[in-house]
Amino acid sequence: MSKIRSFRVGRVTVYLRSRTWYLRYCENTRRQQVRAGVDRDSSRRLAAQVNAQLESGAPAACSFEQISIPELRRRWLDHHEHVLRSSVTTISRYRSASEHLINFISNVQPVRYASQFREANAEAFVRHLRQLEVSPNGHPRAARRRLRDKGIKYVLEVSRTLFGFALKRRHLPPYSENPFTIIQIDRIPVEDAKPIIIFDVAQERQFLEACDDWQLPIFATLMLTGLRPGELTHLLLPEDVDLQEGWLAVRNKPDLGWQVKTRNERRVPLMPELKDVLAIVANERGSGPLFLRRDGANVSAYRFAHATREQLRAELDRRIARRQVAGDSPSRAQKRQMFQRLWFEMGAVFEDRLRIEFMKLTCSIGLPQLTAPKTLRHLFATNLQEVNIDPLIRNQLMGHVAAGEGRSSGPLGMTGIYSHASPATIRRQMTEAMQGRPAMDVLRRWLERRAAEGIVSA
Repeated sequence: MSKIRSFRVGRVTVYLRSRTWYLRYCENTRRQQVRAGVDRDSSRRLAAQVNAQLESGAPAACSFEQISIPELRRRWLDHHEHVLRSSVTTISRYRSASEHLINFISNVQPVRYASQFREANAEAFVRHLRQLEVSPNGHPRAARRRLRDKGIKYVLEVSRTLFGFALKRRHLPPYSENPFTIIQIDRIPVEDAKPIIIFDVAQERQFLEACDDWQLPIFATLMLTGLRPGELTHLLLPEDVDLQEGWLAVRNKPDLGWQVKTRNERRVPLMPELKDVLAIVANERGSGPLFLRRDGANVSAYRFAHATREQLRAELDRRIARRQVAGDSPSRAQKRQMFQRLWFEMGAVFEDRLRIEFMKLTCSIGLPQLTAPKTLRHLFATNLQEVNIDPLIRNQLMGHVAAGEGRSSGPLGMTGIYSHASPATIRRQMTEAMQGRPAMDVLRRWLERRAAEGIVSA
């Protein structure tokens, strides 16, 4: 009697190929063929389960949609765009990171379907990334270097999320594992991280004394408030700047195309000297950006320099409507470009310009390795720590995710959700932290010089 090599369980055919049993059936007019295993009895039971699901109209446990990796990526980014509504910047980062994977499966180790990408492919991808040379700022003529460990980990984390999406959407075979989970990305050490250098007392003074009259108010504000550069460039008069009471408000402006990184709004007290400096910067302007570009001394040159928020919103609505009438409904990325154009027409300084000016200053004082204005935010946080400012107040001043929200549990756990520091307490502790900084002495001398020139705060 010959050995049985195939049999049927209802609508499912079970057959033996070499030493492995496979299932074959039709689902939604599409032919499916899946591996069941080497044991005949377990294969029969799986066939019975699949047959029952087919008869009831439920998706079969073994079925999945075969999909190419580029198509998987397109659907994943589309999901972030139209379902999760992730920010345009976040989607752009995901697209850039996942482009490395697309290049790898296209040019280095061709893999057609997501289901064919296995652990060995993921390991080969890591080796590929470690040999890859890129332009750090994306400019084609910039000096190229190897990806840093943190960059490699980010690309792998994005790839892991991409294949996690594939598992949830049944684009991988049943019981498959995420190939990027298996290689344990979290255990990859970061050995070449770019060091974060904090100004010491002498360097802080030297940096500010090297500033010109346009640079000093900007970098002193970053240093004494802990604002992110993007937050500083999107401060509007008068709603975000209270020079009477001495507060800066960091607010989301979705109607003008900008939001705080963590979406957490906050208020930061101003030291008296900084308040006087900002009064000179505002120069009795009642609206528009607090900080104008270096060529923004002539405010009348900018069409929307004095526009109110309502007027700016109405202008954006008109521009979007004109494009829609022309049959070109702008995407979110295109709207973001329109928002940026409007901020330019308002005379606002851009983050790229802040970085260039910061690098000029650090080079002039012998610290060319410092290239990011965000270093001043690290300095602010360090100053708060050194004078033992209450952790809750530090969290609020920095604008970090509150305890119990998002991925951060915070230093106080659930207690942080129920704790609220009063404005007076925040101002008192802020004053204790900043009053002895060299920045305060530099600002006083700057104000004295401006007063001698006949320029005083209102």
